[in-house]
Amino acid sequence: MKTKIYENFPWRIVILANLLPVLVYAVGAYILAGFGLVVAGLYVLYCLVMEFRVFKLGCVNCYYYGKVCGLGKGKLCSLLFKQGDPRKFAETEISWAEMLPDFMVVIFPLLGGIILLIMNFSWLLLAAVIFIGLLYFWGNSLIRGPVMCQHCRQREIGCPAAQLFSKEGTR
Repeated sequence: MKTKIYENFPWRIVILANLLPVLVYAVGAYILAGFGLVVAGLYVLYCLVMEFRVFKLGCVNCYYYGKVCGLGKGKLCSLLFKQGDPRKFAETEISWAEMLPDFMVVIFPLLGGIILLIMNFSWLLLAAVIFIGLLYFWGNSLIRGPVMCQHCRQREIGCPAAQLFSKEGTR
């Protein structure tokens, strides 16, 4: 049975896929608020910068530019930036090191949470730290794999993230 490839993803997938990062950002801000509202605000600002980084480095060159991708970013990107070169998307190679800024979205609150737990243990904070770890690592693999990536036209054309995360593409 052939998997359906979406030209425009259904909005239910877009909403579900966006719920994950919104929850990660909210829980991360909650954890880092233990250091003060300025730290939590800087974290949220960092998350927004990372979102715009994705638009600028990936979405402008993606097949879904101007369309509804699994995250809805193709449509939004077309309102903010000019279209790039779709061939660049498939030709781009990314490494784990290049993804480090994206991983910092979860690393900052995990490390901050551990420091706060050492300073003043709280079951609620421990639950938040565990929850953000599960959301980011398990939730992303669940949403991106079976819900989004398997239905993505760009994956078929060539996707550096799919290559990086697949067993064959791991470097």
